[in-house]
Amino acid sequence: MSDFTVARADSSGITHNARAIVVVPDHGGQERRSAQARLDEAIGLASAISLDIVAGEVIRLRAPRPATLFGQGQVERLAASVAAHEAVLVVVDGPVTPIQQRNLEKALSAKVIDRTGLILEIFGERAATREGVLQVELAHLDYQAGRLVRSWTHLERQRGGFGFLGGPGETQIETDRRLIRDRMAKLRRELESVKRTRSLHRSRRQRAPWPVVALVGYTNAGKSTLFNRLTGAKVMAEDLLFATLDPTLRAIELPGHDKVMLSDTVGFVSDLPTQLVAAFRATLEEVLSADLVVHVRDRSHPDSEAQAKDVAEVLHDLGLITEGPDAIPLIEAWNKIDLLDEEERAATFAEATRREDVVAISAQSGEGIDHLRQAISRRLQAGTRIHQLKLSTSDGEAIAWLRAHGQIADERIDPDGEIIWIAVRLSDADYNKFSAAHGNGAGQERGDGN
Repeated sequence: MSDFTVARADSSGITHNARAIVVVPDHGGQERRSAQARLDEAIGLASAISLDIVAGEVIRLRAPRPATLFGQGQVERLAASVAAHEAVLVVVDGPVTPIQQRNLEKALSAKVIDRTGLILEIFGERAATREGVLQVELAHLDYQAGRLVRSWTHLERQRGGFGFLGGPGETQIETDRRLIRDRMAKLRRELESVKRTRSLHRSRRQRAPWPVVALVGYTNAGKSTLFNRLTGAKVMAEDLLFATLDPTLRAIELPGHDKVMLSDTVGFVSDLPTQLVAAFRATLEEVLSADLVVHVRDRSHPDSEAQAKDVAEVLHDLGLITEGPDAIPLIEAWNKIDLLDEEERAATFAEATRREDVVAISAQSGEGIDHLRQAISRRLQAGTRIHQLKLSTSDGEAIAWLRAHGQIADERIDPDGEIIWIAVRLSDADYNKFSAAHGNGAGQERGDGN
């Protein structure tokens, strides 16, 4: 095993059930969420990789210290807590520089990881597909590349070189940095190959006649439970942050559609590491190619509104167009209404009833699911127009597609029995898909959609 491999393993190894303390730096109300809500989420993230959380606290910061982040008295108090709880790990819910990490580890006699490192650990444990594994490793290396400066004592020694192991006098840190660059370049090439395959599959789906609906939402909002409820699948769905990482696609039937492709995507989270935003962009491109986005929200969560804003920001950063003629339609599924008390339920249903883009549901109990299916169907059929199509009576596949995806207004077969005229109501997107797959026949529009 190379020195670099040893260093990388030593720097990120976290054992299951390790005793850990979670600390949230509070900058005095500058964050969107309350300090307690951030602490609860940080504990949830740490629990997602089976850490034994023995304590959690919020530490108020007047001004971050460049050397240790926290003040001297705060560090001493935290060190006493680490010793009292026999903790081996301290999770800091925020960014920690390499120097701060090193100094804190010395002062606390425990390993220290920040929010980015924690989320990378979760993603590394959960990624299952080839693309997911590659993306996680690339993100991890990108993160570690910035932590080579004085992060490990062994990096300060020098090694001689024979050309293929590094130039004369090349330091271990330079060798490790070069190895990281080489490995990242190799990973990017492999990812490009995977992305091309995914893009090919996506283009095939776009030529197919089936609309795509993407589920998005904050982590643990209930997307996978809803996905399973709608599809009958058994995707991992637990009360656990980041239970789903790799996208899953299944076919479902909806009113007016014999086949709709439903996509379950990775959950979003506030302050998602920049390395992962870039690394998982290809995975989340499933959302950009969708005909409809369903934003699943946990209405029982005290920070439901803040979570919704975080999701909206990520979608915007991905380039999802939510306004204008090219906007992808979006509806909200207000989930977990079974956890609300009577007053909250009444208020939630009253607000959902006033809005056309909201459906109140419980993916766990099934309440409201039929209404959601109807809402999805209506939005997929919105903006439809009647098209008069001339087809061969022998083209059974095209005729069956039109009957499954459109509303047939009229059918007329020519006397010779070889030509059928079909007046069908289709959305522009479905009409374009039909034309790409089957040709547009005579393809004359009739009327304005009335």
